[in-house]
Amino acid sequence: MNARETLSVEVLSALPQGQARHTPLVFVHGAHAGAWCWQEHFLPFFAARGWASHALSFSGHAGSPGHEYRDALSINDYVNDLKSVIATLPAPPVLIGHSMGGFVVQRLLEEQSAPAAVLMCAVPPGGMWSSAFGLALRRPGLLFDLNRLAGGGAIGVHALVEAMFHQPMPHELLERYFLKMHGESQRAIWDMLGFALPRVCREHCAQVLVMGGEADALIPVAGVRQTAALWGVEALIVPDIGHGMMLEAGWRAAADPIADWLDTLPVD
Repeated sequence: MNARETLSVEVLSALPQGQARHTPLVFVHGAHAGAWCWQEHFLPFFAARGWASHALSFSGHAGSPGHEYRDALSINDYVNDLKSVIATLPAPPVLIGHSMGGFVVQRLLEEQSAPAAVLMCAVPPGGMWSSAFGLALRRPGLLFDLNRLAGGGAIGVHALVEAMFHQPMPHELLERYFLKMHGESQRAIWDMLGFALPRVCREHCAQVLVMGGEADALIPVAGVRQTAALWGVEALIVPDIGHGMMLEAGWRAAADPIADWLDTLPVD
């Protein structure tokens, strides 16, 4: 057993006050973030509706160990982190992945089944090239700032706002989010560009909700629809919301459709 295999990752949870449903939820964060991004709104929201709700921080992110070698971590390492959390739960969970987290969920579904999955602003199975190329044409300054952040460099709050949010937010809240963010693994980014693309396995997950933000600067509507087509479903496009939909002022516009969809599933 090597050092990597002995690591545990941070998990933040919110549990219902009464009897929890049999099926738990696991929320999977995107690049530069951690479990904290779900703790703000989504974990308590879904716990209040009876779902035992858990969010992990990948190795090298937020409260998990491994920051000193984050650049060496691959998407497969993140998949293994997710597997380790799933293995601790009493029942197979619904997986809810955002951005890079949605990519990780799709990679995991190549290997094992889940009762359902939600892909929020997810990196498409075809990778990030088309999104990066479109961003280079539309907002080259933002792409430059994101590349700097990915490499561990400093960027301003304005770049975070432009990348993540569409709706106005209090400056002090943006500052708090900004201070929680950090660089992303260069290896994981290359994996998402094309070195470790997932194979869509519908037989491993019959229930998939693919959703995106109408005003998403990073994963445009076309990319969301590409993902939905590969999973054989219709994309749900949330109006007037950006990439960081779980943190936007109007986060309920994203949370409510997920809650309604979960209530239609043959899970309890």
